[in-house]
Amino acid sequence: MGEEVQIGATAVGIKAKDGVVLAAEKRVSYGFYTLSSAGRKVFVIDDKLAIASAGIIADMQSLARIVKINAKAYELETRKKPTVRSMAKLLSVIMFSRRYMPFFAEVLVGGVDEEGSHLIVMDPLGSLIEDNYAALGTGAKLAISVLDTGYREDITLQDAKKLAVKALKAAIERDPVSGGGIDLVLIDQTGAKEEEVKVQLLI
Repeated sequence: MGEEVQIGATAVGIKAKDGVVLAAEKRVSYGFYTLSSAGRKVFVIDDKLAIASAGIIADMQSLARIVKINAKAYELETRKKPTVRSMAKLLSVIMFSRRYMPFFAEVLVGGVDEEGSHLIVMDPLGSLIEDNYAALGTGAKLAISVLDTGYREDITLQDAKKLAVKALKAAIERDPVSGGGIDLVLIDQTGAKEEEVKVQLLI
């Protein structure tokens, strides 16, 4: 029996009272071989919607392109932005249609619409779960323990950002296939803002 090869990635999402934070570390690895320390796993779809992924980088990029194209087409046709749930549902249908040859990616869909803030968790087959916070990938067990301890329902967007960074740092410190810094997207009623946090670990 061959060794299991880990596709490294850790992503987290947090729903705040005034928006949503999505974040992921930047290392791209295959097993214990690091391909890049500048991989992007958080993708802005429009100014009120983004996704974060854990899995194979090519599949993450493909899913991001599919959602972005369909969100733009919907906006051009209806002259209004799609809701977060409708884009998550579309992505769910696409992922389920590939169930025999699935995308190797777990996805967090986050955004703000007229109904408020939403964070939706999806597995590679397209199952949908709406939650207040979530962690995906090889470092998820480490990250979720930090989120469990630090999350509260009235958390602000800025406090959610700090909590997401803390959770990913915990994963990066202990998960050998996560690392390389942190990308974040903060989404509220004013739009989506991308940020980067450099991570220095003690050797």
